[in-house]
Amino acid sequence: METEILLTLLVFIGSAVLFVTGIVRVDVAALLVTLALTWLGLITPQEALSGFSSSAVIAMLSVMVLGRGLDRTGVTIRIARAIVGFAGTGERRLTAAASLVAGGLSAFMQSVGATAVFLPSLLRVSSLTRIPASRLLLPVGYAATLGGTISMVGAGTLIVLNDLLQQAGYPPFGLFAVTPIGLPLLLSGVALFYLFGDRLLPRRERTDLSPQEELIRTWQPPSRIFYLRIPEKSPLVGKTREDVRMISRYNLHLISLTEESEVLYTPWRYTRFASGQELGILGQDSDVERFRADFGLEWVRPGESSADIMTDPNVGFAEVIVRPYAPIIGKTLRELEFRVTYGAEVLIFFSGTKEQRTNFADLPLKAGDTMIVLGRWERLQALGTSKDFVLVTPIEGRAGVRERGAKTAVLCFLAAVGLTYTGLSIATSLLSGVVAIVLLRVISIDEVYRAIDWRTLVLIAGLLPLGIAMDTTGTARFIADRIVDLVAGYPTFLILIAIALLATAFSLVMSNIAATVLLVPLAVVMADPLGLDPRGLALLVGICTSNSFLLPTHPVNALLMGPGNYRTRDYLFAGGAQTVIFIAIAVGLVSLLYF
Repeated sequence: METEILLTLLVFIGSAVLFVTGIVRVDVAALLVTLALTWLGLITPQEALSGFSSSAVIAMLSVMVLGRGLDRTGVTIRIARAIVGFAGTGERRLTAAASLVAGGLSAFMQSVGATAVFLPSLLRVSSLTRIPASRLLLPVGYAATLGGTISMVGAGTLIVLNDLLQQAGYPPFGLFAVTPIGLPLLLSGVALFYLFGDRLLPRRERTDLSPQEELIRTWQPPSRIFYLRIPEKSPLVGKTREDVRMISRYNLHLISLTEESEVLYTPWRYTRFASGQELGILGQDSDVERFRADFGLEWVRPGESSADIMTDPNVGFAEVIVRPYAPIIGKTLRELEFRVTYGAEVLIFFSGTKEQRTNFADLPLKAGDTMIVLGRWERLQALGTSKDFVLVTPIEGRAGVRERGAKTAVLCFLAAVGLTYTGLSIATSLLSGVVAIVLLRVISIDEVYRAIDWRTLVLIAGLLPLGIAMDTTGTARFIADRIVDLVAGYPTFLILIAIALLATAFSLVMSNIAATVLLVPLAVVMADPLGLDPRGLALLVGICTSNSFLLPTHPVNALLMGPGNYRTRDYLFAGGAQTVIFIAIAVGLVSLLYF
């Protein structure tokens, strides 16, 4: 064995130890791998840094920014509502529904793009249903990867496979030649987490909570809005909120009042109710039901009578503090007509060491008093610029969400995906979408930098040189040749399993495309001595180089690591089960169809 091959194998084993044990963070481990390869002379300094300019890193960066654009314009909220409306709030049904849609999308678009469509929406669903993101993201990401095997254009490995077959003089596969294998793979992945997700997935809270989520977790204000309609004969008609004592008697807050398609947020306490009005009421289930029964109100949408405040892009919570020496000190909220003056509803009042959720309207304000308020984002932003209050909660650019911005964000995303079918590289296409949403002012350039998860990018960039070293030092071919020598003379099924395991292993340490380019020609050459169909063996390689579930090195897995707060052992555990099922189905069906 040559010295370079031995050294590369030692670095590979060392990287595996770092990832499995978690001694250092994954991005630090990736950098250590790159430095070790450079120190040992296995790659050049230029190759060591090439990962940071690779198409995979640029594509990943672009996906993050495009996802932020969809989120900031309210698109992800609408998708989240649709998912919850179709599948309900049950974890299993939600996971299965989102996985099937993501898998179906990735049959005709790159798995990273399909995952990007769902990632922000699933985070919204997580907030809405209180299901930890760690229970939702990994199954959907795996489904997106599996869906790429449904057609010959769904995964880059299968596109490259056809090119390699033509170069070797064999006819390419048709568009849906792989569907009889890919569809069972997708369904098996969905079924795996539907049936055993409780055991395979971690229940871990996210660490990158938004300011809104942090505020809700800290103060626990009521965060569900119930929608009720006032019928003609309701005793509520003609009365005001003060008359019925909504806050003091029912502990409810009137957030919106809709009449003839016009929505009035935080209406004045003396606004009179009329028949046909739709009320948006913030509170607890039992209090809302008591109020509904007392005044004979009707649900606006039976079965969908409530929504989480996090699903409304126009409204949010804020924490505000009374400034020292503010002119309002000594006055009460009632005297200030706070709701009319500032356009916000006070939910919690904290003065000194005493927290109050009712009966605070007539308390004199003091410097340092803290209030949790709810209102439209532009009104909250204005509240923070007044001389009376300090706004603690960041607005984060959510103010003024417009339909025009949502349509522009969607068009930019679709155009970026569409460019990938014109011959442009995925990285160039997606980066074009990023430039478009900045130039069209969907998001600012500052938000672009905040949207990027640098840990994920460093992980990918740091590991790509290992694939280069595996190829240039001959280590990959050395391993492949040893496998061929070992399986020669064994039954066909065992040979296919060995090839599938080899393709899977290579896809974990180098890009899926590189593994395909390296192994497909080798599979074609070894097919004749082994008495196997070259096209069938090459197809097995093309499918199994997509079998990248065990480590966070695959772009889809890396994209989910931060939002899902996953660790390497989570991928080993859940991905291990997925990998075994994947190989069993792929080998079984390829054997049935081609051997």
